[in-house]
Amino acid sequence: MEKDEIHLRRLPAAAPWGPHADSEFHGVDFLPEDLSEASEETGMRVNKKYSCLPAEEKGIHIINIRAIEDIGYDQHESTLLNSLSKNPDADCKYGLYFRDGKRKVDYILVYHYKKSSAGKTLARRAQQNDASVRSTKQDQPLPGKGVQLEMGDSELHMDYHEDDKRFRREEYEGNLVEAGLELERDEDTKIHGIGFVKIHAPWNVLCREAEFLKLKMPTKKMYQINQTHGFLKKINSVIQKITEPIQPKVAEHKPQTVKRLSYPFSREKQHLFDLSDKDSFFDSKTRSTIVYEILKRTTCTKAKYSMGITSLLANGVYSAAYPLHDGDYEGENVEPNDRKLLCEEWASYGVFYKYQPIDLVRKYFGEKIGLYFAWLGVYTQMLIPASIVGIIVFLYGCATVDENIPSMEMCDQRNNITMCPLCDKTCSYWKMSSACATARASHLFDNPATVFFSVFMALWAATFMEHWKRKQMRLNYRWDLTGFEEEEEAVKDHPRAEYEAKVLEKSLRKEHKHKETDKEKLTWKDRFPAYLTNFVGIIFMVGLTFAIVFGVIIYRISTAAALAISSTPSGRSSVRVTVTATAVIINLVVIIILDEVYGCIARWLTQIEVPKTDKNFEERLIFKAFLLKFVNAYTPIFYVAFFKGRFVGRPGDYVYIFHSFRMEECAPGGCLMELCIQLSIIMLGKQLIQNNLFEIGIPKMKKFIRYLKLKRRRSPDHEEHMKKKQRYEVDYNLEPFAGLTPEYMEMIIQFGFVTLFVASFPLAPLFALLNNIIEIRLDAKKFVTELRRPVAVRAKDIGIWYNILRGIGKLAVIINAFVISFTSDFIPRLVYLYMYSENGTMHGFVNHTLSSFNVSDFQAGTAPNDPLDLGYEVQICRYKDYREPPWSENKYDISKDFWAVLAARLAFVIVFQNLVMFMSEFVDWIIPDIPKDISQQIHKEKVLMVEVFMREEQGKLQMLGTWKDKDKRKGENCNNHSPRLSRSHSGSLSSCHSYPLDV
Repeated sequence: MEKDEIHLRRLPAAAPWGPHADSEFHGVDFLPEDLSEASEETGMRVNKKYSCLPAEEKGIHIINIRAIEDIGYDQHESTLLNSLSKNPDADCKYGLYFRDGKRKVDYILVYHYKKSSAGKTLARRAQQNDASVRSTKQDQPLPGKGVQLEMGDSELHMDYHEDDKRFRREEYEGNLVEAGLELERDEDTKIHGIGFVKIHAPWNVLCREAEFLKLKMPTKKMYQINQTHGFLKKINSVIQKITEPIQPKVAEHKPQTVKRLSYPFSREKQHLFDLSDKDSFFDSKTRSTIVYEILKRTTCTKAKYSMGITSLLANGVYSAAYPLHDGDYEGENVEPNDRKLLCEEWASYGVFYKYQPIDLVRKYFGEKIGLYFAWLGVYTQMLIPASIVGIIVFLYGCATVDENIPSMEMCDQRNNITMCPLCDKTCSYWKMSSACATARASHLFDNPATVFFSVFMALWAATFMEHWKRKQMRLNYRWDLTGFEEEEEAVKDHPRAEYEAKVLEKSLRKEHKHKETDKEKLTWKDRFPAYLTNFVGIIFMVGLTFAIVFGVIIYRISTAAALAISSTPSGRSSVRVTVTATAVIINLVVIIILDEVYGCIARWLTQIEVPKTDKNFEERLIFKAFLLKFVNAYTPIFYVAFFKGRFVGRPGDYVYIFHSFRMEECAPGGCLMELCIQLSIIMLGKQLIQNNLFEIGIPKMKKFIRYLKLKRRRSPDHEEHMKKKQRYEVDYNLEPFAGLTPEYMEMIIQFGFVTLFVASFPLAPLFALLNNIIEIRLDAKKFVTELRRPVAVRAKDIGIWYNILRGIGKLAVIINAFVISFTSDFIPRLVYLYMYSENGTMHGFVNHTLSSFNVSDFQAGTAPNDPLDLGYEVQICRYKDYREPPWSENKYDISKDFWAVLAARLAFVIVFQNLVMFMSEFVDWIIPDIPKDISQQIHKEKVLMVEVFMREEQGKLQMLGTWKDKDKRKGENCNNHSPRLSRSHSGSLSSCHSYPLDV
């Protein structure tokens, strides 16, 4: 007898592997020790399809060792498996396919397991032809490597939790097979203690789920896309030629003149779709989405309640679940794939000047991630004109600084204006000319062009939102998402694992008390403790932010008092800049630390609320995280813009904190320069440290740590070992995808810096543009090379982020109006120019804004210790305020000039806000949300689809009529036949009624 015949002698005729496996097979956990009994009940399961193993990984545990012993077949393991194996890894493509080399891996489930030492001992004895091998039990119901072998009663005893997880996995995987999926397990991997379950969705399952999910798929029908004519066509061709060098070299990015008509997939209407190549009809992104929907829907119920994939992941039954990347992205012999193409044309810093291949990004990662990068690209493009205008405004300030009369007066040594002390006792009187540098710098950002730039940026924000809506509609049309609302209603979100666990806990409590088993759900009473915790927690976090800002204020005050003791005039003149810069750096460090803390706290607060669906969870998390991070990032800036110098008091009656610290004052040139320093350092610091260094450094550090651990654990041939890793093992070592919330949050906070306080920092759009050019490629590189491939999620917009952007845009108008009106000196200058100027110029403006104080009116113990520091005795000192002079009847009272300026400021806020709001609404109204050509194309698609179905119905009616005519003619022919028919005509007679009348 041939060896192969002996080896396969007791196998059942049809091993229940693969797509046609009987679902009952997965209920069999162990093989009986008696081989004859085993052949009758289950049989030894050897699948010749799964023989594609590397030479060094071939193991005897593919088949039952007791069976070999009973047959009396003692052959070395390599000889035993030679009949099963061919070219190792030739068809598997290192894990992208099942071991038959035909079925593609669509999804991976990963789990931890404890491998007993008995299995290793048994395998070693079998290799040595040891005849004393005891009977073993097969523990894996799935085809593939990884059967655990156990010996002795002591080895059979395993941890209860591990057994429970294994039983849940077996039931869940059996249910997946019943749902139509095909599975294959692999435990004999390079990663110790990690098992993988490979999942493949066959054609019939893909069709069924695509119909259920109402996925729009391209039909055979193609139509011409409306092209522009005349002058617009010439302009488009010129633009296309100019931009050709910056277009990515991908097929998906080329302009299309024809488009396939798309229709929700239907198994009854398969003839409408182009099924010439079934392997590529559903791409890898769509296949993984379909499998993930099945994983979420499928449950195991061994413990009284159902557990879907989210619950199984949360409870540690599986440690990870993810789709595979298309292949490697670097190397000389790497086969071409979408991942490699994305890495070359998108995720590389060398192509920073090119457009993004958004269609390819969507094809690989799905619509939700595609929309994020499309939005980021539109935002970055829109920053280009804003940056140009900002640079022009800044250059205008530089060009006119020498012509600015107020700063010239402050720098004029001949004015001899003596200012009151900035602090009690230790600070002395000082000359206004010592603040010359600050005054000149303030003009760079506080000039008439600033008002124009604020109006421009408000309109820019409105235009950006409208431009994005139009771009979004174009993408919806191109990606066949125009009817997505109905599809969204058809497929409801599945409950989250935490919600199901909470409902189970509630129902078990209720069942224990009242013996009721009705379906439970969480009410507001169940969530009230969580709501209360959320409210208290958010209030506490906001209070903590305010407390930290207050602490920094104390630092500024005390440091300014200490530095003011310096005897050198240059030291005194730089006190304000030094204090501001160091305080901002402290603020930056605190903001970066609290950002990470608040992100974790926001997630925890959302988790204890136990939202029902992932969509609810994401929206609540975004709201909390944005609220906390908004307060954290902008509180120090709001303080400088609107509170610093407002509650100082006056000489002789200052406002004190803790009875010893005087409140800060603004510089003679106003607080706008300090606001500019504060904004620029925080914005640039966050972008440089948090957005770039953290995103680059942390993944690199984690990767290096993993490499060191592997190097310590592996043998000297580690490099050779690493080369032969399967695709799912390589992807398992990547970082899991954590969602788009952190990516959006970075850009939304940056959008706030660009729009909210742009009146104080016209260069903000420029720095945002430079950051985003790097950010796009950085995020792209992270998605392509550092993260596991995320599950593709359908979406037709950016969700709640659009509403946040609109809110920030409207808030920016109000804040910029107040910044111009109350923080800068723009309004006081206008009031002086048109009400108080004697010659219609700004000469005398500085003197007009300063009030006088008699030094004899100082409170006891607050006068300078060295009153002769300037070399002469001071009788009257000046301070920035609108108050009556000491020789007036109502000395030091607020003067009428103050009320005139305040009225002008409030009037400016009202006029500016309403004017800009009106202009923004006008822009919103004049620019349609849906481009005209897109609306025409959508209408054309609907008409064509109606024509297709009408033609199909007409074809059916014609066919039905033809069949009826044929049947009628055959009936007439049969009636005309003679009753005496020869045997040769019996066939014709029998065919008289071959066509049914009711087709």
